Amino acid sequence: NRFACTASLAVSEKPGNTYNPLFIYGGVGLGKTHLLHAIGQYTLQLHPDKIVKYVSAERFLNDFINALRYKNIFAFKENYRNNDVLLVDDIHFLEDKEASQEEFFHTFNALHDTNRQIVLSSDRSPKNISTLEERLRSRFEWGLVTDITPPDLETRMAILKKYSEREKISVPDDILNLIAEKITSNIRELEGSLTRIAAFTSLTKSKPDLVIAKNILKDILPDDKEHKTSIQTIIKEVSKYFSIPINDILSAKRNKFISHARQLAMYLSRELTSSSLPRIGKSIGDRDHSTVIYAISKIADLIKTDKGRI
Repeated sequence: NRFACTASLAVSEKPGNTYNPLFIYGGVGLGKTHLLHAIGQYTLQLHPDKIVKYVSAERFLNDFINALRYKNIFAFKENYRNNDVLLVDDIHFLEDKEASQEEFFHTFNALHDTNRQIVLSSDRSPKNISTLEERLRSRFEWGLVTDITPPDLETRMAILKKYSEREKISVPDDILNLIAEKITSNIRELEGSLTRIAAFTSLTKSKPDLVIAKNILKDILPDDKEHKTSIQTIIKEVSKYFSIPINDILSAKRNKFISHARQLAMYLSRELTSSSLPRIGKSIGDRDHSTVIYAISKIADLIKTDKGRI
């Protein structure tokens, strides 16, 4: 995720001049909100004279509704358009909301036309927000669109160690390894698992071993039987076979070679594990089940037409 972080630094250093808008997307719990706050804080640190506003798309919607209800639309526009940097979290929340999209379109134009920075986050890329107005979709893609992917094992371990240091949680390394190896989807679940272990330690005045840790986290950790042939194992093997980095398989990259490897990973996950389609999609780049269905169908067709060669 260095690219997203580097772009965020560039935006903070020269707001309005670099990557405008900056559109960051990725699954739940991967740090998009944290990154938006960091952009805002670093911008103010470098440019204390700037007016920076962070808001969720839901808050934007509620403010807009209240402005219409109480007939103070002018104050609403002043509140959103008199900023040097506007950071809007979960912009996908505006899908299916035509009036709010219309208002955000004009807010976007007012800021962009005067070289003021816009940063947006979403759980999907602009082209995958199905009911987003085309003119908004186009504007969201004017600057830079970048994704945040689930952390790899080394990064997950580093996150856990950093979190345990910050929260003053003392947990043996073998338990940290267990969490890092088993919890792969997002950062919130990683930290939440460690918090559970810490709560046990605090309440029982004892340090848990690996067996106790597994019991504490039994409703979170993947089933051990399934983990023998897990989605993560399949991703690793596909990555090794095609010599493609795991992060590329989990990313939104649409390169034909990468897409084929990703589809094969989905197909094998369906064939070799008992995982549901939504779980397969979530584990392989946080995709929806319809994408998984398409991938399975495509690989199955290839196997038929190419006589088993894929």
